[in-house]
Amino acid sequence: MADEAGKHLEVALVAAERVVWGGQAKIVIARTTDGDVGILPGHAPLLGLLQGGTVQVRTVDDEYFVAAAPDGFISVAHDRVSILAENAEMGHDIDLEEAKRALEQAQATGTDSEDEQEQVRLAEARVRAAEKAS
Repeated sequence: MADEAGKHLEVALVAAERVVWGGQAKIVIARTTDGDVGILPGHAPLLGLLQGGTVQVRTVDDEYFVAAAPDGFISVAHDRVSILAENAEMGHDIDLEEAKRALEQAQATGTDSEDEQEQVRLAEARVRAAEKAS
């Protein structure tokens, strides 16, 4: 059910190759290059770069989920929230221990190149999303 005002957000979390999640939400929280942003119905139009790796959503049915989305964009207009990320994954689908091992391996490889830095950011986002989802 929608909240008391009857308003909700239409949310689409899209990775490069698939729609990760879509539905109605009460609030979306994401970290952008300008800081954390909480989006409620009626939010002003926004276009931002994601940073920090996780997106949190509270659905109209009071379900809560976290997704790993280390790099991408968030767009808000007319109660529609679009989150576009090259890599995105639901936190409850991530094996935490495997994600921690992948992070250790990525950190051990180094961060000299942009590709190595991206692998570390992705691994960190997966660990944070899995931890928040559990």
